[in-house]
Amino acid sequence: MRLYLLRHGEAEAPRTSDARRALTEHGRDEVRASAALLAERPLQAILASPYVRTQQTAELVATQLGHRGVIESAEWLTPDSDLREALDRLNERSEDELLLVTHQPLVGALGGLLVHGHRQQPLPMSTASLAVLDGEMALTGGMQLVSLTHPRV
Repeated sequence: MRLYLLRHGEAEAPRTSDARRALTEHGRDEVRASAALLAERPLQAILASPYVRTQQTAELVATQLGHRGVIESAEWLTPDSDLREALDRLNERSEDELLLVTHQPLVGALGGLLVHGHRQQPLPMSTASLAVLDGEMALTGGMQLVSLTHPRV
């Protein structure tokens, strides 16, 4: 399994609801830069948190890549979702190439758990950072970090 972890791009400052925050123009540019790193990858599915900024991030990636599949909304990809549930849900998936679009602190903690086997060393994910992990399954400590890129725009 090749798992791509993408944090949403820069979002507008909170006004009312965190879930309604949209991407800024700079955030859109960040996402486009990260999406370019996924060119030629045979993504089989894109899953995204239901928050506006992650849905916008996933849509930008799908458009840039010409991805024809549906972007699945996943409640278990919100900022404070349970890591155990995320692991369980990942292991229900059958895709070989899967993109998750989510938030901090979940994305860093999930990546760290998959690579290091514990929560004490989360992956440092800034806005629109892209982590690429490989492994047989999404098991605690069972995946290898292939790359971690932070967009420069």
